Amino acid sequence: MSTINLKKGNSLDLLPLLGNESVNLIFADPPYNLSGENNLTVKNGKMVTCDKGEWDKIENFHEFNEKWLKECIRILKNDGTLWISGTLHNHPSIGFLLKKLNLWIINDVIWFKPNAAPLLSQNRFVPSTELIWVASKSKKYYFDYQTAKKLNYGKQMRNLWEMTSEKHKTIHPAEKPEKLLERILLIGTKENDLVLDPFLGSGTTGVVAKKLNRNFIGFEIDETYLEIAKKRISETQPDYPMNFFYTFEQTKLNC
Repeated sequence: MSTINLKKGNSLDLLPLLGNESVNLIFADPPYNLSGENNLTVKNGKMVTCDKGEWDKIENFHEFNEKWLKECIRILKNDGTLWISGTLHNHPSIGFLLKKLNLWIINDVIWFKPNAAPLLSQNRFVPSTELIWVASKSKKYYFDYQTAKKLNYGKQMRNLWEMTSEKHKTIHPAEKPEKLLERILLIGTKENDLVLDPFLGSGTTGVVAKKLNRNFIGFEIDETYLEIAKKRISETQPDYPMNFFYTFEQTKLNC
């Protein structure tokens, strides 16, 4: 049975508590620093100021990214991988830092959402993608190529992942779909490996880690979201990878 360890607090304070080279995979969906009067979003069909919460208001944003990235590098095992999700708002900073900190960039995975929400404005293209940097400390990293092929119906998996957005299961504004994390953990880890999410949110990474019998550590600064994550993860039952392969195959057959 997997071990689940959730802690409330700022990841900059909690990451230094973890040992060197102790984690097999890190999935990070950090703040994008979108909240503020200069950024707009759509809510209930109306244009409003973007305000995701205090956790998304970061001073010295680039410096913040460098601090948590350095800690993640320290605790990542030499054959581990680091997966960082985001959009154009934070990825120029992340991409620059990955090179500055001498990480090996394995892929830039493009998550394409064919059902992305339309725009009210008519002065730009509809945002329909998120980018996930995949990096390691060296070229000798764990990558389950055969599982990736199984998930892709026997063919080499490309770095363009077409997955429809799911209706959020919680109130968190940046919740990731479980099927996205299923793919990442099945390819990037083995059973009983240790997975870390330093920006846990509503707990999706922990839910999938428990389903797949991975050990898990999650940090979350917001008390409300931490409680949601605890409840979701506690109600999750372990599963087996074959069940996920079967689900993907059934999806293909029903298309």
